[in-house]
Amino acid sequence: MAPFQGLPLCLQLCGVALLAVGIWVSVDGSSFMKIFGPLSSTAMQFVNVGYFLIAAGAVLFALGFLGCYGAQTENKCALMMFFFILLVIFIAEVAAAVVALVYTTTAENFLTLMVVSTIKKEYGSQKDYTQVWNSTMEGLKCCGFNNYTDFEDSPYVKENNVFPQYCCFDHDNGTLVEPCTSDEAQNQKVEGCFNQLLYDIKTNAVTVGGVAAGIAGLELAAMIVSMYLYCNLK
Repeated sequence: MAPFQGLPLCLQLCGVALLAVGIWVSVDGSSFMKIFGPLSSTAMQFVNVGYFLIAAGAVLFALGFLGCYGAQTENKCALMMFFFILLVIFIAEVAAAVVALVYTTTAENFLTLMVVSTIKKEYGSQKDYTQVWNSTMEGLKCCGFNNYTDFEDSPYVKENNVFPQYCCFDHDNGTLVEPCTSDEAQNQKVEGCFNQLLYDIKTNAVTVGGVAAGIAGLELAAMIVSMYLYCNLK
């Protein structure tokens, strides 16, 4: 039973990690929500990533405990419950991956329309919203969601007749060109923050994919061994 007990223990560790990340996202989630505006805040109430991670972490932790208990006491009922719950989680993960692949383009288009319209409405008039976008653009060396045109007709441009300074960042010299006029912003061609985020995600895709594959392999191994033990217990 000892080798099998290591698998549930790994699941418990994964659960603790998800709990930690979920709590962090929930506590600091307001900073992320301000970037996308009030419309996305309302929508995200139904799909709160932080709470989802907390729930997933709690389930994995409890599931690991159930697996350890079933193996230690040779309880067939506990082992069967462990197998079926893990099977449901595995199927849900596969389904979520398929949905994400199928609807990625649709989600990107919807997000673009939603965020750009919010930028044009609130950048320059809402202090918190403007500060979050400034911090994002400064940190990622990007401009707007797609590019500088996202700020056209925004309160900031209407009042100052210039674009945010981050839209005129000269990558060759590492300096900001001011004033950031429309011609200068067009000349610098600073990438949008969405493209920069996608680049960062793709850069780390191998790592993320490896972690996902590792978790899936761990779940499969746990299901196989738990069913083996169930079938061989008298």
